[in-house]
Amino acid sequence: MNEIINYQCRFCNSGLEHIFLDLGKIPSSNSFLKKEDLGKEKTYPLCVYICKKCLLVQIPEIRTPDELFSNYAYFSSFSDTWLNHAKEYVKMMIKRFHLNKTSHIVEIASNDGYLLKNFVELDIPVLGIEPASNVARDAIKKGIPTLEKFFNIDTAEKLKKKNQEADVLIGNNVLAHVPDMNNFVEGMKILLKPNGIITMEFPHILQLLTQNQFDTIYHEHFSYFSFFIIQKIFFSHRLTIFDVEEISTHGGSLRIFVKHSENKTHKINDSVEKLLKKEKEFKLYDYSTYLDFSKKAENIKKKFNSFLEKAHVERRSVICYGAPAKGNTLLNYCGINSEHIEYTVDLSPHKQGLFLPGTHLPIKSPSIIKETKPDYIIILPWNIKDEIMGQLSYIREWKGKFVIPIPEVKIIS
Repeated sequence: MNEIINYQCRFCNSGLEHIFLDLGKIPSSNSFLKKEDLGKEKTYPLCVYICKKCLLVQIPEIRTPDELFSNYAYFSSFSDTWLNHAKEYVKMMIKRFHLNKTSHIVEIASNDGYLLKNFVELDIPVLGIEPASNVARDAIKKGIPTLEKFFNIDTAEKLKKKNQEADVLIGNNVLAHVPDMNNFVEGMKILLKPNGIITMEFPHILQLLTQNQFDTIYHEHFSYFSFFIIQKIFFSHRLTIFDVEEISTHGGSLRIFVKHSENKTHKINDSVEKLLKKEKEFKLYDYSTYLDFSKKAENIKKKFNSFLEKAHVERRSVICYGAPAKGNTLLNYCGINSEHIEYTVDLSPHKQGLFLPGTHLPIKSPSIIKETKPDYIIILPWNIKDEIMGQLSYIREWKGKFVIPIPEVKIIS
């Protein structure tokens, strides 16, 4: 095993010496390119370590949050699946915790206001905290009060002084993006009202391991969580998880419900012990469980490249659908370029006209599919494959087929 003595675990500060998966040197997955930038991009190591002491899977802070999020390409409002998920979450929270016009909802990494708008429509006060200037501006235009800042202890203390404490503090798919995790979680402790609730959603490493989801690894995702390590992290900041749900988003995520440890209002649900037991059964507490994952990633790479080589020999046209970060990890790890795939399409106008990092595939509007009639469409955001296959069902008119790369390379007629 390679030993890198300079890297330390972002939770327990132990030295990081053991590699979980090395994906090589690739560009940042959300660093989309203009035509004039082609050939000028930088690549960075994407090597994932596992802390042998606490078993947190993580990458070192090779790129800072300022570099990654100052001008962010991901807008949440372009997936119906994700919008519906947010709407159902808001309904559930209002009913379960009796939220009303006197409640104050704060969302960290609120993106373009896709979730908070559901509270605003019901006159429930909200505040979004979003570091990406371009995305924050989009939320503000929609009437969502948004603070353009990174969240940390300093931000929390300033908001607390302004009586902006949260009855509900939301963080969806943000914790993995935080290099200084202890500072971030302590900030949540500060901003949460004494009887307040934190809910967070994040991909579950159990799914990454069992469903070969190595493409969900990229420079923006500093950490990859099991439930037991999340429980340790929050408990170390005097925060207690009192309920947990397994949800389907992003290929399999967890939603946790958190309270101040001194808050006796909410009893700890049986779901907490059940999930800890499930992780023990899958041996997530066992260091050796994590050591064979690189073989699974290599196997997907071989099968994916074999498919592309066969399509090339048969002179079949291949394109991609989507420009998600996970797709860029997959394509760059597999060494793909425009010889293998002609282009990709994406619904977001913020990405159309740009080029994918590394592979330099042009990003076009989905309307071009009917013109070019490709033989194969690789669905890069495989987590919403059903939504996409429904939108593109017309490709069967010319016997077009879908390709799903994860958890295994699969062709669907």
